[in-house]
Amino acid sequence: MEGIHITLAADTLGEFFGIPITNSLLTTGLVFVLLVLTAFLVGRSPKLIPGRVQSFFETLFETIFTYMAETLESRELAKRYFPLIATIFLFVLTANMVTFLPGIESIGVKEGEHFVPLLRPVNTDLNVTLALAMISFLVIELSGIFVLGFLKYFQKFVTFTSAVGFAVGFLELIGNLARLVSFSFRLFGNIFAGHVLIIVVIFFVPFILPVPLMLFEVFVGFMQAAIFALLTLVFVKLAVSPVHEEH
Repeated sequence: MEGIHITLAADTLGEFFGIPITNSLLTTGLVFVLLVLTAFLVGRSPKLIPGRVQSFFETLFETIFTYMAETLESRELAKRYFPLIATIFLFVLTANMVTFLPGIESIGVKEGEHFVPLLRPVNTDLNVTLALAMISFLVIELSGIFVLGFLKYFQKFVTFTSAVGFAVGFLELIGNLARLVSFSFRLFGNIFAGHVLIIVVIFFVPFILPVPLMLFEVFVGFMQAAIFALLTLVFVKLAVSPVHEEH
């Protein structure tokens, strides 16, 4: 369609020591800088009587930690996994919110007949969501092995006590492997679909209508961040639970 250029893959802007630099990678760097800067500004001088910003982050982290402790039924496990779960939530949320900053996909260069933006929404790149899914998958599986031991964790998927038990274990193994696909494509699909919808609406109806759609996508971005973090937490809980508790 003339006037609209939508690509599934991120555009390569150049190379750095043979490593391709894409526009989604640049946006990822921007997200990283924003998170580090926020952490520095909020945590550099904590006060006994906190201000509004410090109170907001303390309340946020306390709410997340309390929910994790209740879900995992252990404050020690909550302390262990809090950095991962909180980081996943904050990274995905910030990446989704950065999408609405001025300059995202509006500043770029002309290559032939197509406009190539310098910054592309992070989670519209399947490589990013797949990388996040791989991190979650490895943490989930390694958690089960370290907490239960390799043999006990292996028994969740392979058991010869009965034909039904063997079938259930095999299906559980397939379900575990499918998490890589479900994690990555759920986040990618929702964010990319909303991104394309907004582009099309802005092209045809540039006034008024895009605003409520953007507000809805802000809600979707928050929900996707929460879902990704919560699913990681729940699967960690299932991984570290003994076999008899699952039954």
